Amino acid sequence: MVPVFSRSPPGAVSVFGALMRRAFMARLLVIALAVILWEIAARVLVDPLFLSPPSRVVASLGAIWETRGVPAALEITLFELAAAFAIAVATGLALGLAIGLAPFARRCFLPVVLLLYGMPQVVILPLFILVFGIGAASKIAFGVTHGVFPVIVTVVAGVQNLKPILLVSARSMGASRWQIFRHVVFPHMVPSFFAGMRLGMSGVLLGVLLAELYVSVAGIGYFTTLFTQNFDSARLLGLIGVLAAMAIVLNAAVRRAERHFGKWRAG
Repeated sequence: MVPVFSRSPPGAVSVFGALMRRAFMARLLVIALAVILWEIAARVLVDPLFLSPPSRVVASLGAIWETRGVPAALEITLFELAAAFAIAVATGLALGLAIGLAPFARRCFLPVVLLLYGMPQVVILPLFILVFGIGAASKIAFGVTHGVFPVIVTVVAGVQNLKPILLVSARSMGASRWQIFRHVVFPHMVPSFFAGMRLGMSGVLLGVLLAELYVSVAGIGYFTTLFTQNFDSARLLGLIGVLAAMAIVLNAAVRRAERHFGKWRAG
């Protein structure tokens, strides 16, 4: 007897293949499946007190914005994120160039940077609270420590890809330090620099929120703790969704800037 194997209809196979070939459609399909599983699990398997279904989370978004203090807390968190990210990028770029362009400095200080980068910084958060207080300064400082090291490491790695003959040629033609950085160094470190910016942005977001969760009387972290203590999972997950959307928007902005400054590499 010849075995008979079942086959899917050619039309279904072609449609599925077309969806999988399109990254955007495949991403939407995965998100839709995750939301459906979440909805089923929250309504059937898990107590709604601990996990609200996504339909209830979406319905609670209006209540989140109507909660007294949430809009102001979002403004405070955005200010802390922007300040910490700007300081982390500026400091990381300066230190990365200083370490990466000088072989002696790279041998001396890069191991120290890697050591600090790998250290769990949450253990020293109480020191930041003691030094900077419970206001915005401690959140900004703690966010900077989470975001500066990825920028330093990636800038050093990007500078290593620069051929020394290009620096020698630029100096021999009388280029200033700013011209060398703008036309020689920066174009070659664009991919690694913007990769470090994306990593640093995630680190800054993590550091600021950790500091707000630890001790804060304002900010999104404060309301996250408040909703958790009140077992208000719908508004808690809605607030987490707002933070996720904020992170996605910031990441998209950095990627857009990377494509703008990296146009010359496409050729």
